[in-house]
This record gives sequence, C-alpha cells and structure tokens, in this order.
Amino acid sequence: MLKQRIITAAILLAILLPALFWPSPVPFAVVTLILIAAAAWEWGRLNGLQQAASVAVALACLLACAASWYFGLLDRPLPVLWIVAGGLWVLVGSWLLKAGVAGWPSIAQPVRLAGGGLALWLTWLAVAQARAIGINFLLSILVLVWAADIFAYAAGRTLGLKFTKRKLAPGISPGKSWEGVWGGMIGVIVLAVAWTYADGHYQASVPSLYSRLATQGWWLLVLAALFLAAMSVVGDLAESLVKRSAGVKDSSGLLPGHGGVLDRVDALLPTLPLAMMLTRLAS
Repeated sequence: MLKQRIITAAILLAILLPALFWPSPVPFAVVTLILIAAAAWEWGRLNGLQQAASVAVALACLLACAASWYFGLLDRPLPVLWIVAGGLWVLVGSWLLKAGVAGWPSIAQPVRLAGGGLALWLTWLAVAQARAIGINFLLSILVLVWAADIFAYAAGRTLGLKFTKRKLAPGISPGKSWEGVWGGMIGVIVLAVAWTYADGHYQASVPSLYSRLATQGWWLLVLAALFLAAMSVVGDLAESLVKRSAGVKDSSGLLPGHGGVLDRVDALLPTLPLAMMLTRLAS
C-alpha cells in the first residue's frame, strides 16, 4: 500500500508541478479541469448512478467549466458569485453536519447531483482564478488546507480526548477530535503570520491571500485563517458523510493508494471559493 501511495503521488506531482509553475496559467487550468471532471464522475457514482449516467455528470461538469473559461469568467472578479457561494457553503454545510448521515438520503437525488456539480464547478473556477492571480496566491490557499490537516492529525494523535470527552463527529468520522481541530487552527494561524512576514521580507510580486487580508488588519487575518481552517473541516466531514451514506470507504479507486479525487480535494471544496470571497471583500 505504501509503495502504491508513493508511486501515485509521484505521478501526480510530475503532472501538477510543471503545470502549476508554467508561465501561463492555461496548463494548470486544463489539468485541474480534468481532475474536477473525474471528481464529478465519482459524485455520480456516490449518489447511486450507473457508469453511463456518472460519465454524463462528468461531461456536464466539464462543459460548465469550459463554458466559464470560454466566456471569460476566469478574468472577472465575480464578488457577488463568491459571496453567494460562501454563504451557501456555510449554511448548507452546517445543515448537512446537523442532519448527519441519516439526513443525506432524504435529499432528492437530482438535488444532490446538482449541488455536488455546483460545488465542483465553483471549486474549479476558484482554483483557476487563483492561479491566474499568481502562484504565491494560489499556494497560500492550498498550503493552508494541507497545514490544517497535518496539524490536526498531529494534535489529534497526541492530545485527542485529553481535554474534551466528546469526539468531533463520531457518527460521520469517528477518528476526528476537537483537539485535532484546535491544533489545525493554531497551525494555520502560525502559517498565515509567517507567510505574511515572508511576503514582506522577500517583497513578493504577487501577494499571498494572507498579505491581502493583513492590509485590512491583523485581526482580519487571524479570523479569516480560523474560518478557513474550520470550513476545511466542514468539507472533509461533508464528503465523509456522503461516503458513509453510500457505504464506501473511498470515493473511487482512481488514485491507487489514495482513494479517489474527491478524497484528496474534499477540504478544498469550501475553502477555495471562500478564499476568493475573502479576497474580493478585502480588496
């Protein structure tokens, strides 16, 4: 399993890193478009569709993203869209976690499919816009999610249930603890402050998300980092809820040793649109 994970990770990095650092944002937008289409196929399968129908969902998502690109949405600030998307993630995410695994099947299948497709389209649009702004800006968002996950895992392993007697969401993801969430938030704050200072020290030509927020006050930077870390947990739990309802461990086997594409991007689904929302509000 470990060997498989390493091989898959190496192949992904060999594709993603050249696309990310290519002078033009086009290669990265194309690669992420393919990944989002694969995630849409997984979404169809998780919601009870057969192979042909799941492929149709993937094609629909791909066409929606391509149309957004064709009509120039990647170059527009779209503040209203990001505010609405952010608000929906907060409201719908909160409802999903409250309803739990049992509440998911009560939602009509067409609504579930449309909601997932909308979330994936917004994620692609956000990541493509972020890359168009600059590599430093995009990486500051991606690394925030990775740091929240790493610090949460470390804190959960060492301090889990030592300060609280209840797990975070035992019916959805039994391994997560409140101590892990707090550890992830602390790690993200440290990351945000350090990255902001690094931007200033190295005179970054493209400011990171953190530097943009810090111009409005350090209080906003801290609150935004905490908010994004919390919403990354919501994205993770939301996907776990759907998988548990479908009775599967992974969203697919597309990435041997890692599960599926959704398993790798679940925390990014709310975080990327919300980061774009905060950027537009702070500008």
